[in-house]
Amino acid sequence: MELAQLKYFQVMANIRHFTRAARILDVTQPALSRSMSKLEKDLDVRLFKRCDGEIELTAEGARLLRRVDRILREVECARAEACLTDEKTSSEFRLSFIHSLGSYALPRIIQDFRASYPDIRILLNQQDSATLAQQVAAGETDLCLCSTMPTTEYSTWVYLWSEELFVTVPLGHRFTEHDSINLNELADEPLIAMKSSYSLRILVDQFFDLAGVHPEIMFEGDDISTVSGLVAAGLGVSLLPKLAGVEHPELRYIPVSFPICKRAVGVAWNTQRKMSPAAVCFQQFLIRRFDNALERRPSVNG
Repeated sequence: MELAQLKYFQVMANIRHFTRAARILDVTQPALSRSMSKLEKDLDVRLFKRCDGEIELTAEGARLLRRVDRILREVECARAEACLTDEKTSSEFRLSFIHSLGSYALPRIIQDFRASYPDIRILLNQQDSATLAQQVAAGETDLCLCSTMPTTEYSTWVYLWSEELFVTVPLGHRFTEHDSINLNELADEPLIAMKSSYSLRILVDQFFDLAGVHPEIMFEGDDISTVSGLVAAGLGVSLLPKLAGVEHPELRYIPVSFPICKRAVGVAWNTQRKMSPAAVCFQQFLIRRFDNALERRPSVNG
């Protein structure tokens, strides 16, 4: 079993299409098929199965993928760290992210990363989700922290964590004493939300669709802090994540009983573009930090 063979398996397991996987790996389809057949023979297990014309992983294949992901991550990280000692190698990378991560999650992640890699410079770029998807597709950013982004033959998105969204109301609101709330109870409430092109807003709209109600949007904001401030002023209610480490004593966060309101956050990158060693170090740092980053299709709404 060779590293190249494991890489072939990893790409095939994620793309689940021989022709597209072969194109990404720059090998012929017969060569890829032979490599996968040899791997199955060497391991004496069946890794793939065909279902309604599509290729799926078997249970054994899924278990192997988790191990292969870890092995290749460590190899890639070791290679990147070795390259960083070369003075000719760039020690900076571009990191894009959705607005709603800028005030709580991202600063802590960067702080911890710089404790291990103090010489790596990070060029930050904050955008709405539609712009970020375009940047990833065009290779204009090295890495992107965002809500769910479709995996294609040109890009991939790896799940990192999920967070619950709460009905957020000012103290003294009629819902303040509720232990939980159904979103359809907000039908007549003025809603304060992120702008329509933002991933959090798109997700909130989907949740209200599931609840069968469409509250009037009273105000739209660019970031969670602005939306929270408008709610605290009594101008409406919102559906927001509770920011870890950020206290809002003037707000009440109420769990949602229906529908389940969670969003997935992950890291995306362009698979057709060679990533700098600095970017690889951050990518692998993220995936190790959130050790459950193994499933590309989390069950939470994304």
